[in-house]
Amino acid sequence: MNLTELLEIAQQERSRQKSIRINCCTSTGCRAANSLGVQANLQTAVKEHGLSDRVEVIGVGCMGFCGRGPLVEIEPNNTLYEEVKPEEAASIIDALNGGTAKPIQGDTQHPFFARQMRIVREHSGKIDPERIEEYIAVGGYQSLYKAIYDMTPAQVVEEISKSGLRGRGGGGYPTGLKWATVAKVSGDQKYVICNGDEGDPGAFMDRSVLESDPHLVLEGMTIAGYAVGANHGYIYVRAEYPLAIERLHKAIQQAKKYNLLGTQIFDSPFDFKVDIRIGAGAFVCGEETALIQSIEGGRGNPRPRPPYPAQKGLWGCPTLINNVESFANISPIIRQGAAWYASIGTEKSKGTKIFALTGKIRNNGLIEVPMGITLREIVEEMGGGIPDGVVKTVQTGGPSGGCIPASLLDTPVDYDSLMAVGSMMGSGGMVVMDQDTSMVEVAQFYMEFCRDESCGKCIPCRAGTVQLYELLNKIANRQATQKDLDQLEALCYMVKEMSLCGLGQTAPNPVLSTLKYFKQEYLDLLQSPVEHNGKVTVSQSS
Repeated sequence: MNLTELLEIAQQERSRQKSIRINCCTSTGCRAANSLGVQANLQTAVKEHGLSDRVEVIGVGCMGFCGRGPLVEIEPNNTLYEEVKPEEAASIIDALNGGTAKPIQGDTQHPFFARQMRIVREHSGKIDPERIEEYIAVGGYQSLYKAIYDMTPAQVVEEISKSGLRGRGGGGYPTGLKWATVAKVSGDQKYVICNGDEGDPGAFMDRSVLESDPHLVLEGMTIAGYAVGANHGYIYVRAEYPLAIERLHKAIQQAKKYNLLGTQIFDSPFDFKVDIRIGAGAFVCGEETALIQSIEGGRGNPRPRPPYPAQKGLWGCPTLINNVESFANISPIIRQGAAWYASIGTEKSKGTKIFALTGKIRNNGLIEVPMGITLREIVEEMGGGIPDGVVKTVQTGGPSGGCIPASLLDTPVDYDSLMAVGSMMGSGGMVVMDQDTSMVEVAQFYMEFCRDESCGKCIPCRAGTVQLYELLNKIANRQATQKDLDQLEALCYMVKEMSLCGLGQTAPNPVLSTLKYFKQEYLDLLQSPVEHNGKVTVSQSS
């Protein structure tokens, strides 16, 4: 495979495509609403109407507006249909011949779509994720060729550094700095790992990218391998993502077929292969050292750092670990340049971020927005606000994040601003809650999750999360006193400061943020001492 052959494949694929394209979402979420039935009926109707010569029905990845799925889009006229039922599918084909389509027609200019800036999700819902030729037709693997033939490994690392990309897994560590560290470490064997162990409740960003555009991630990993001197990569995906795993397997085989993975890629001396490892669903395996233990066949327990994986990672070798969304940004950066990417976002948070917008909100689904957009713009304009009531809080960062009150909705969505108000970016979960939500119950929910997911290796997390949950349960059941509340807060800081890994260190965040902004809800549930006939008894607060 050389560049000429790659461009020929792209041209052949574009020539093959028919004049009318019907994209039917076949992501996991839409499949649950029988999108495969919609797709089958659309294909049948195309044949029955004798339109097979100019109309094709394509199963694509997530289109984003998940709460309105299954979605069907007609190209090139950009007509969108929402909540399509299998029995309504044929009417969409009737409409191509002047008839009337039965499904609800969506507004593609709605702020939910119009306010987005799609870089990672540029081709999601637009191309067939199971055909490498469609990815090549939209420019796929040209960035890899550019990196190998037009840039040295050091120049690739420098380009990523200049872009300002930070890790999208939650911590926000500068991606270029991590790459540079691995590149500088000597070693005959190095590894690249893609962390697809997405475990936050309500989060499905990485799953969507893997289902919708698997080659984008593979290309990013391969460029990373070239940059840091690695020849072997692993994608670690949780077993609960069977469709993502299936499409990754197909994508790897297709890339091997075209010599875009394997030995002498693009007829160069560079070799790179990718294997898939399936995780058993442990949240702690999202932590990089626990993930490494799992890939090696051990129990997913974190270990102290240093040494960091960049120095001593998988099987003791230098290892680069980034998450799915981080790798998905690499090809666009190499293609359009670091300056282009750095021009998007804020001074310290460059580019875009994908969020799973869920909760008590009109418009829920996946959005990709430039860094620096405010929570208010996301929740009220794109999300359409609360259907019946008002916004009480927005929870970002999953179990590691915090609850941001409505009074702070004008907070910019970037790494530093979210940290400043007691939350964090996290991997991209964003849950909107209304006035009826009990913040004590929210804290209790997340603490129960962290308690159950603790690996148990260190006592502060293993025992601390249990004690925190029991204190929260005591408060929720109106059995606690001020002393218990004081103990709750003190224990939060102990667990935060003393735990071994990020799971324990961030587990108290939802509790601390709700104590900071909604403390009255805790106080209202406490028992209070009352003096009666010279004796102090305990009564329940009204």
